[in-house]
Amino acid sequence: MSSAQARLNQVKDILTFNKTATTVPFDPNATRFPTRNDVPRRADAPPGAAWVWGEDDQLGRLNLLTPARVKAAAAEIKTGETISLNLPLNEPEVPCFHRETFKHEIKDLAEGKAFDDVYTLNTQSGTQWDGFRHVSHIPTGTFYNSTHAKDIIGPDANLKNSLHHWSEHGGLVGRGVLLDYRAYANKKGIQYDSFVAHRIPYEELYLCGKDQGLDIRPQAQGGDIKVGDILFIRSGFVEQYRGVQSSDEWAKVARRPHAIGPDDEQRWAGVAQEDKMLDWLHDCYFAAVAGDSPSFEAWPTNRGRLTVALAGGIADRPRTEYYLHEYLLALWGCPIGEMLDLEKLAKRCHETNRWTFFITSSPNNVPGMLSLGLLRKIVEVANDVLRRRRHSC
Repeated sequence: MSSAQARLNQVKDILTFNKTATTVPFDPNATRFPTRNDVPRRADAPPGAAWVWGEDDQLGRLNLLTPARVKAAAAEIKTGETISLNLPLNEPEVPCFHRETFKHEIKDLAEGKAFDDVYTLNTQSGTQWDGFRHVSHIPTGTFYNSTHAKDIIGPDANLKNSLHHWSEHGGLVGRGVLLDYRAYANKKGIQYDSFVAHRIPYEELYLCGKDQGLDIRPQAQGGDIKVGDILFIRSGFVEQYRGVQSSDEWAKVARRPHAIGPDDEQRWAGVAQEDKMLDWLHDCYFAAVAGDSPSFEAWPTNRGRLTVALAGGIADRPRTEYYLHEYLLALWGCPIGEMLDLEKLAKRCHETNRWTFFITSSPNNVPGMLSLGLLRKIVEVANDVLRRRRHSC
C-alpha cells in the first residue's frame, strides 16, 4: 500500500469513526479490512493467501470473534429458545467419501449396575468443522500459515494448526446468518438434486438474501453482513437424505467412487467455484462458514484437473482449477462446517422472519486434531417478530 493510500485511509477513518486494518498482523478489533485483491502478501505464502494474523497464529478468522463482537452478538438473544444443529452421530448411516461408519458400544462395568460408552468414529463422517490441517493449498502442499505435512505426521509432527487451539480460545461464539437457498429455489421453481454437483452462484445467493430481507454484501459496501459473522447456507442435503426410501438406496449414493479431481463420482450440491464467490466469502470477513451438505461447496470442482507441484514454480502461475476448501482453510484460515442439521433452524427463521441469531460451538480439546466431528452446536434464536427489516437494491 502506498503512503498516499495509507494517508487516505487514515482520513476516511477519522471521518467515519472506523479503524482500517492496514499493517500485518491485523488488529482483529479493526472495523474495516482490505478486499481480496488488496490484502498484504507474505513472502512465504502462496498466491491468494491472507495470512494476516501473525506468523504464530493458530486461529485464522476466528480472531475476529473478539469480546466486543461476541457481546454485540448476544443482543440477538430475545427468548432464550435453543436449537441444536447436530445430526445424530450415526447419520448419515453410510458416510460420504467412503469414511468409516460410526460405531457405538455399551460396556457393562458392574453387572447391570454401571455402564460406559465407547464411540468409534471418523470425525468427518457427520456434522463437523473442518480444521486448518484438513486440506492444503494443493499446488504447493501448504496448509494455513505455512504449515506442512511434516508438522502433522511423522517424527517432526507438532501441534501447529491443531484444532484444539480453537477450544482453548473458547470455541466459536458470535452472530450467525442463515441463507435458506433450498426454500428460495423451491419458491422460484429452481429444481435440483442435492446428490449432484449443482452449483449455487453468488448472484443466486444475493437474490436469496434479498428475498429474506437481507443484503448479503459486507457492511463496508452497504450490506448487512458484519465482520465476524458466521455464515450458514441450507442447500437441502439433509432434507433430501431424510427422504431417501431405503438404506440400500442411500448406500448406492454414498458409496459412489471417490477420487480427488473433477472426475470424482462423489457429487454434492453447494456454492459455486467462481471469482464472485471468492470475493464475497473473503470480503465479508466471515469468522466461519457452514452448510448442510457434505462439502459446503459444490463437489467436485468444475475448474479443470487438479495438479500437484513436484517442484517450485507452479504456484506462481494463474490457477483456473481450485477447490474453495483451499482458499477457505489453507489460504484464509476460515473454518468450514459441513452436514449441519439446519431444518429446525430454517423453519423457525421462516416463522419469525428473522435470519440472524446467537451461535455457540464448543470444539473438542484434542491436541493434534484435524477436524471436529462432535459439533456441539446450539443456537439461541432471536425471534423478535416486530423487528422486520426491509432493503432495496
